[in-house]
Amino acid sequence: MASNMAQAASGKATSPVQDRAAVIAQLARDASVEINVHDIGHLEESRRLLPEGKALYISHLPRQQWAETEAACRAVRAAGFRPVPHVPVRLLPDVATVDRVLSGFVNAAQVDEVLLISGDYPQAVGPYTEVLQLMHSGALQRQGLRRVSVAGHPEGHPRVRLADIRRAELDKARAAQQAGLELTFLTQFFFEHSPFLDWVGELRSSGVRARVVGGLAGPTKLSTLIKFAMRCGAGASMRVLTARPAAFTKLWGDHGPESLFDGLAKARCEGASDFAGVHLFCFGGFARSCQWLQAVADGRFLLDDAAGFRV
Repeated sequence: MASNMAQAASGKATSPVQDRAAVIAQLARDASVEINVHDIGHLEESRRLLPEGKALYISHLPRQQWAETEAACRAVRAAGFRPVPHVPVRLLPDVATVDRVLSGFVNAAQVDEVLLISGDYPQAVGPYTEVLQLMHSGALQRQGLRRVSVAGHPEGHPRVRLADIRRAELDKARAAQQAGLELTFLTQFFFEHSPFLDWVGELRSSGVRARVVGGLAGPTKLSTLIKFAMRCGAGASMRVLTARPAAFTKLWGDHGPESLFDGLAKARCEGASDFAGVHLFCFGGFARSCQWLQAVADGRFLLDDAAGFRV
């Protein structure tokens, strides 16, 4: 496997299989990772596993305080990584809080990007019910932020009409362009690569040139994955997999998201999609996901047409 990677890097002719292995490894090297405030204790270990400067997205758990998120940003930056905090806009009570929270991130941890989400809260505590309102407010620019991520939903959302989601995607892309913001769509995790690739194609057909990153579930217990999938809504691919329990168990057992990684790598090899990369959701298993990424990035896997590859 190492020789395959070396040939690809040297520019020598490689076979499709060799190209596929190289792309899989590159996807792992470039992947961003989710971390929550309870995983901060694993940052020291992760320095051995992840390259310096990797983007770590810091989730905002229920009842989490903004000060906790800021402290996590500081810890991530101190460990040599790039913190990208989640900002659920429905938890922001007023403009003053927006400025205080964002300036805290920027000044305390050199944050240069945030992930704006509405947040699954039935009622907003302030004037912001959707991400687009904050994007239009100028709050990001006041703090010198020029990069922003927003949630992407290739298969829809369990509580929002698909037509509304698709319209909001176009509105966010337009708002970012008008404001001079570099936009990334970061998706909810999915179970099949085809709906994601189709969605990327639809965005491009609509003139959206923003970066698009596919969210994948890192190595985790099947029961944990199902719990989060039911909560978030995984769309058509979830229905397909739950209709085939054997395939579902094989794909999401102890070996992690190999099949999805492989499917996306094949699309990139074939030039079938220009998605920007992948992101791992860890569900409390941050250290395990880092170990998995390091193994794949180092080429310590064997291609397997049935399972994608085996780490």
